[in-house]
Amino acid sequence: MGEQREVITADPYIVGKPPARPDGKPKFAAWTEKPSDLSRPNPTTCSAPDTHDHAHGLIRVLSDAGDAEGEWNPEMDDATLLEGLGYMMKLRIFDDRMIKMQRTGKLSFYMRSLGEEAIAIAQTMALKEQDWIFPTYRQPGAQFVRGRDLVSMINHCVGNIEDNVKGRQMPVHYTWKEGRFISISSPVGTQFSQAIGVAMASAYKGLDEACITWIGDGASAEGDYHYAVNFASTFKPPVILCIVNNQWAISTHQNLATGGRNFAARGLAYDIPCLRVDGNDFLAVFAATQWARQRIDAGLGPTHMELYTYRTGPHSSSDDPSVYRHADEADYWPGGDPVERLKQHAIKKGIWSEEKHSALEKILDDEIMSAYKEAVKNGDLANGPYPPASTIFTEVYEEIPWHIQEQREELGK
Repeated sequence: MGEQREVITADPYIVGKPPARPDGKPKFAAWTEKPSDLSRPNPTTCSAPDTHDHAHGLIRVLSDAGDAEGEWNPEMDDATLLEGLGYMMKLRIFDDRMIKMQRTGKLSFYMRSLGEEAIAIAQTMALKEQDWIFPTYRQPGAQFVRGRDLVSMINHCVGNIEDNVKGRQMPVHYTWKEGRFISISSPVGTQFSQAIGVAMASAYKGLDEACITWIGDGASAEGDYHYAVNFASTFKPPVILCIVNNQWAISTHQNLATGGRNFAARGLAYDIPCLRVDGNDFLAVFAATQWARQRIDAGLGPTHMELYTYRTGPHSSSDDPSVYRHADEADYWPGGDPVERLKQHAIKKGIWSEEKHSALEKILDDEIMSAYKEAVKNGDLANGPYPPASTIFTEVYEEIPWHIQEQREELGK
């Protein structure tokens, strides 16, 4: 017999076993991090090593009692705070209406941002109007901040003749030139490299422009992520690189993609300042993004951050999360609900109330339903009319190549 070797049994959690399956009780450790734990470094002088604690801790502003505390408190004025709360409420109601319409055959596919509303909304509010947005699936709220018309958004989701993408993209894969909101990419991860390229171009031209981009925890295992972060490290472009750790890449738990203790700290190896942020804390997300934009203003280039959150709903309208996680798992998430947390903070400040909240919900719901009724005048999924087939040949090339023109003529359009 040959040499006997010790058999080492791997910890099943390390190789990707989630905290709980549908038949097990969810296990989330209580948060010990407090708003007072982390200092706010000077963004104009801060280096990557200065953010070691910020990459391994958790930046918070809203305490468990609902107070805004600590050095990261952005001291947001009441009007801006309520504006942000209104945007989050609007996105949640919009999502609810759109998923109901998908279930009744009015549109083919939908993805909600449930539980993640604070991220894109707070971050876009912290940016400048000229900054570029390279989203993933759950950042449609950025368009609300930039002022996109609801009818235009629904036209795209339905895919009618007024869809500004002319049916070339899946529903909720928005693009909006006027708001500098770049088309969502179905092959996950590509937006990171695209954002780096535009940020480098802006820097080359000497423009006061920054780029912000998001990637999911699962997609951060793609090569595109590492290519982009390496370029950011080398060329120091004006970009904010965000990993949205919502715990699930469809049915795959985030511990299969972490590659370390957390996602935020990965950027330290590339010599980029890193922040780990409570993604359900509107004020913390705003403050961290504002800090990153101030670094860009100082000419210091990129910031890498993890938004620590939880995907409350299914991945998409095609997903059934009950087959891979406990039905009530979201109730165990220590980060709570972003809308409820900001609402309670506003009530505690004396600038909001349950009555005002309910009244605004009614106003927003009426606004969204009115926009839907207007949008479907241009067609819907079941009945059309749809963008004509000839649009597959337009708005791509300034001068149509001969072989494309030949195909168009074969189509007879």
